[in-house]
This record gives sequence, structure tokens and C-alpha cells, in this order.
Amino acid sequence: MIVASTIMAVAVVGLLSGIGGATRNASRLREYDRAVQLARSRMNDLLLDQRLPRDAVIDGFFDPAQTGGVEAGWRARLKIFELPPRVVPYELALERIELEVWWMAGTQRRSFTLDGYRQSVLRPEDIGRVAAPQ
Repeated sequence: MIVASTIMAVAVVGLLSGIGGATRNASRLREYDRAVQLARSRMNDLLLDQRLPRDAVIDGFFDPAQTGGVEAGWRARLKIFELPPRVVPYELALERIELEVWWMAGTQRRSFTLDGYRQSVLRPEDIGRVAAPQ
């Protein structure tokens, strides 16, 4: 009886340890999934905003109601990714938006980066900046 009780105790401790690990993994996946949804939403907003400044970092925080009370924010940068063969005003260029989304997991700051691309029209004031070597 003592041997059976000991074996049962060891099995129960192992089972509880496994359940604790699974709970931690589920929590981490829930945080990551929430961050992915927030990143998709922010990237869609950035892709549609034609007034974004080029080569400038913009950032902000997410509403705590959207993050489940977790502190989270974002940082984005818009750059010209590819130019046409002729760099003249009103030609199409390809822009890249790099978006970093971060959130706090306890005392750790976690993040990931998402890239998006869109076409834009080169304005006359862009020509001098993009034609110069960078």
C-alpha cells in the first residue's frame, strides 16, 4: 500500500507540473496572438495613411482595453524600398513600412517586427532626397 501511494504521489506531482507548464504556454500564446492582431490592425492603418513621413520613426501605445490591460506599443518607419529606372516626379515607387510591436510580459519586454509594402507616387520634393546616394 505504501509503495502504491508513493507511485501515485509521484504521478500526481508530475501531472501537476505538466499542467502548470501547459498553462504558462497557453498564456504566452494568448499574449502573442493578441500582439499579432494588434500589429495587423496597426499595419493596415499605416498602409492606408498617405500622410506618413518618410525616413522618420513614429510610435505610439495601444489602448489598454485592446491589450487586456497589458502595456503595449508600436514603432514604425516608412522608407522607399525600390525606385523606378527613371527617378522623375509622379513615377511609382515601392515603399516599405517596418512595424515593431512590443508588449510587457511581466517584467520582460517582448516584441516582433512586421513588414508591409505599398506603392506611392514620387513627389517633386522627393526627387532630390532619393536620387542622392544613401
